[in-house]
Amino acid sequence: MLFSISPEALFYFQFILKLSLSAALVVGASLVIERSGPLIGALVVTLPVTVVPAFAFISLDHDARYMASFAIAGLAVNGVSAVFMLVYVVLAQKRNLIVSVGVSVVIWFILAWLIHLHSWSSLTAFLLNACLFPTCLFLSRHYRGHKIPPVKRQWYELPVRTMLVCLLMGTVLILSGFASPGTAGMWAVYPISTTSTMLIIQSAYGGRSSATVIANGLWGMVGIGLGIFFFGLTVEISVMLSIGVFIFVPVAWNMLVWLVYRRRSLVTSS
Repeated sequence: MLFSISPEALFYFQFILKLSLSAALVVGASLVIERSGPLIGALVVTLPVTVVPAFAFISLDHDARYMASFAIAGLAVNGVSAVFMLVYVVLAQKRNLIVSVGVSVVIWFILAWLIHLHSWSSLTAFLLNACLFPTCLFLSRHYRGHKIPPVKRQWYELPVRTMLVCLLMGTVLILSGFASPGTAGMWAVYPISTTSTMLIIQSAYGGRSSATVIANGLWGMVGIGLGIFFFGLTVEISVMLSIGVFIFVPVAWNMLVWLVYRRRSLVTSS
């Protein structure tokens, strides 16, 4: 335990920070997608700017053993995000925004709750991710190459995007404040940035373009899972070390994905 602050102060500080980070990340990523393509935008969206603060804040009032168990629960639930994203990718090809996002979110919560009810070890949670993400990446492979057409943006679109993300993020954080400690781990890894991206990109560019971004985002979510896994392995050594590892691993993974993609693009074009 590093030091103790009041739960109320911690909640409001976490609320403001995660709200600001999420809005900046998702809105910024939507601009990156317009200029640099779906893969780079997806890798930006899946940076751990909302998950890491959640783990860091919780570590302020809990010891290393609790955080190790918390990380195992979060890692197991993180595997559900692969199914959540695949369902959305398939539905968004022909369904409207409400159906595509709504059904995907409902499925996430059902599966996450079922996962939450089961007892997991670090190894079994890792293996769950190792099964789900490669499977979903394989099944979504045909949806990653759609070209996103240029769209003329109106002056009010950026403020609307920002308000949309803040509204969604605020709702999730408020609901998580009423959750039990066991359920908190489930809320901590809810893919809020991915959900916000679905809403923004599909409303602006259509379902197929949004599905392309989310299909590419599966690569980035692998990095989140690896970050949680290594956090759990190192947290009993040092909380600060584990948080640093949690930041480094997803960023390094996303950089590796981008370098492999860039190398393949250069080989193809030569």
